[in-house]
Amino acid sequence: MKKSMKRKTMIQKTTSDDWTVAERKLLKSLSSPQKLQSFIDDLKPNFEPDGDECRSPRTVLRTGKAHCIEAAMFAAMVLRMQGRKAFLLDLMANRKDDDHVLALFRDPKTKAWGAIAKSNHYCNGYRDPVYKTLRELAMSYFHEYLNYAGEKTLRSFAGPLDLRQFDGADWMTRNQSVWEIPNALVALPHTSLLTRAQERNLRPADEFVRRINNITRFDPETGEPFMPAQGIRRSKGNRNM
Repeated sequence: MKKSMKRKTMIQKTTSDDWTVAERKLLKSLSSPQKLQSFIDDLKPNFEPDGDECRSPRTVLRTGKAHCIEAAMFAAMVLRMQGRKAFLLDLMANRKDDDHVLALFRDPKTKAWGAIAKSNHYCNGYRDPVYKTLRELAMSYFHEYLNYAGEKTLRSFAGPLDLRQFDGADWMTRNQSVWEIPNALVALPHTSLLTRAQERNLRPADEFVRRINNITRFDPETGEPFMPAQGIRRSKGNRNM
């Protein structure tokens, strides 16, 4: 009984009076990590045509668009509404690629880690909760974390970052960009995934793998979803958006 009461209080506190009835209903319907990932997959990408921004979850919901960290923040908020932790994990690439951000969740029975993420490429999205450690989870992104030259670029990870520390900044609902969160992720101590020798010996992806890896969910120019009949398109946008 105490656990149920605590969860109800969390939902009420997190949603606040800023959400409309329709928004509350939609948020409540995202009742599992799987449903939440499907919703995020359908969000159009935010290619930031007006410049860099990091919009709040409420703005993401109202615009129907998100880039990777905006989607991760949205997912973390919804997971918190479900009584879970609002944790983010930062994946840092080398200077030849973009970083990526995941919303973390755990299997309540096994305590294994999983992740919710938005990417315009197939390989950098959802992970089932089957990973014993955060390093295992991060390494599951390594092999297909490629730039357009076919180089494997993932180098380190950091987290989890608990978003409760930003509650005073109204990160879930404010209209302005929430730069505190990406800045905090970058400032975390990152754990290397490879040694220098391992980096030097990495095999680049071949042409076949690069072609598959460059298939995108949304058109990088219009932001509209590709239909199967349109065939394979090569992305020209940022690697992990």
